[in-house]
Amino acid sequence: MQDGIRDHARSYHLHKLATALDTEGFHATVKTTYPAALHVFMPGASMLAESIDCVPGTGEDGRLRWFYRWSWGEVLHDASDPPGAAAKIAEVLAAR
Repeated sequence: MQDGIRDHARSYHLHKLATALDTEGFHATVKTTYPAALHVFMPGASMLAESIDCVPGTGEDGRLRWFYRWSWGEVLHDASDPPGAAAKIAEVLAAR
């Protein structure tokens, strides 16, 4: 896959996640410098923040899929389901 196409796909998925996070009450900003990443934080609690990236991988069917990934490298969720990923992020970052 060409790098330009990959960068476009990564940014596309991160923007979809940013929109889903807005509905969860989080602020999210897509950093478009290489490599693109999403910075998400809870308003009023800036210590509760995370950077999410999006990486290509192989699905169970052997086809190319995109996955959201936590800053420490663990896969977070399939990028085809931004609301599901947003719910997981909200659960982790929710102030307790």
